[in-house]
Amino acid sequence: MLAILKALAFSGGDWIIWALIACSILALAVIIERGLFLKKEETAFLALQNSLMAGDEKINLSEFDGSTSRLLADALTDRSRKKPFNSELFAAKSWTEKNLLEKRLLILGTLGSNAPFIGLLGTVLGVIKAFHDLSQSGAGPEVVMKGLSEALVTTAIGLFVAIPCVISYNYFQDKVQKILSGTESLIVLIRSRSE
Repeated sequence: MLAILKALAFSGGDWIIWALIACSILALAVIIERGLFLKKEETAFLALQNSLMAGDEKINLSEFDGSTSRLLADALTDRSRKKPFNSELFAAKSWTEKNLLEKRLLILGTLGSNAPFIGLLGTVLGVIKAFHDLSQSGAGPEVVMKGLSEALVTTAIGLFVAIPCVISYNYFQDKVQKILSGTESLIVLIRSRSE
């Protein structure tokens, strides 16, 4: 076991660079997919909001595909059946829609918080390898300096992966919260008009 750990430590951080590149490809795919999905949700929400604010009483919710229309359909169904609004049922359905809106955002949050540490691990492994190479070759500090400069690349790549992930995660979370809070406002508006 000790031999395996030593072999890993002396391997350097090159393999970590490839792991970070794979993480960046995954992050980019999630950012594009969530960006397109949430843009569609936001467009549907704004169209529905504009219709309701204009006083349109005959809204066909099937025209507005999205979380907001599904939640409003439940609220309007209760109203048309003369049933009291069930806030607990609405909260449960809201959580379902929230999970749909936040799908895959955990990947961005995880990569954003852990990519710098993965890069730092690569740097540490690179430093270990540089000093090991120095002890084996007996050469001067040039060997260590070259190894250190190569090792620091993994930390930089880790930061390059993390920063867009954190920015995207926060941006998408803000969009999700705006859609859900806006939906709750629209339901309050509908409920107040029916009373």
